[in-house]
This record gives sequence, C-alpha cells and structure tokens, in this order.
Amino acid sequence: MSLEQTLRTRSDNKCELCTSENNLSAYEVSPSDGTAEQSLLVCDTCLNQINSDQLDEKHWHCLRDSMWNPNTVVQVQSWRLLKQLGWSDLVDMIYFDDETLSWAEAGLTSSDDDNAPTLDANGVQLLAGDTVTIIKDLVVKGAGFTAKRGTAVRNISLTSNPEHIEGRVNGTRIVLLSCYLKKSN
Repeated sequence: MSLEQTLRTRSDNKCELCTSENNLSAYEVSPSDGTAEQSLLVCDTCLNQINSDQLDEKHWHCLRDSMWNPNTVVQVQSWRLLKQLGWSDLVDMIYFDDETLSWAEAGLTSSDDDNAPTLDANGVQLLAGDTVTIIKDLVVKGAGFTAKRGTAVRNISLTSNPEHIEGRVNGTRIVLLSCYLKKSN
C-alpha cells in the first residue's frame, strides 16, 4: 500500500487537520523519514497555509479538535501551528514526551518565535502605541491594587514576549498579559 493510500485509510479520506474531503495529498512533517507515522493527509487549503508565512486564524480554529487526534504526527503539526499562531493557552494543553517535543521543536525556526505577533483576546494584532481595554479584573502583584475591567491602557509598549505588553494603570507601569486585553478603536 502506498503512503497516500495508508494515510487515506487512517484518516477516513479526510484532512487530518480540518476534516475537509477535497483535494487531499500526503504531507511529510519534517524532519521526516517518509513513513506514515511522520506524514499527514492534508487538503490544499491546509497545505497552502502551512507553506505560507501568514496563517489565516479563522481557518485554524479546527486545531482545537485536531490537537487531540490519537496520531502523534497530527498532534505535532497542530502544536507547531498553534505555536505559530501564538495560541499559547492551547499549546500548553498538549503534552509530549522528550523525544516528541524535540521533533515538534525541530520543525520550528527560531525566527518564528522572534517575530510572533502580540495578539489581544480576540486575536487582533497589537502594536506599540495602541490603546487597549482590560477585559477582566486583574490583581497587580506587588503594587497593591486591582486593575479593573474596562480600564483603558493608552500608548502600550510591546515586550520581547508576544504574550505580554507594558502599560500604565493607576499611574504605575505594569506588564499585562495580552489575553486579558481587547484593542480599542
């Protein structure tokens, strides 16, 4: 049986990432030895997205399901895409043994992490100088106050971590998690 036939049988003739049944082909998850254990059956849309520099977040909501696929190769590709999208809450849910984690990390380039965009709770990219609104009451450790929901934080600064921003709340400069912020218009 050929690689593609094996993958079609394993996936029930559906894309292993988004479950589309159209224009399916085999995709080797690098570094790969060319076996079915290190390959996926993907649709054209997923393949084009994987090979693109820009990921369409709307398409990749399917990763919330595919990350739980029993096949390690599907989990690894889902983990890589979630990492690229900056969806750390989902990345943190996936557990790999050391060998699998090394394989998953081997497929990422360090520049992906360096250039990851800072996204708000709705997935909108934040830029330095933007104004954001806090969407949840946050206890500010060490400062002795709570940053209240609805508080506007103006002229934010980005940090080296795409999950954090810096801004002034109640006259104090603090670091905020971007997942608790919403970009203001």
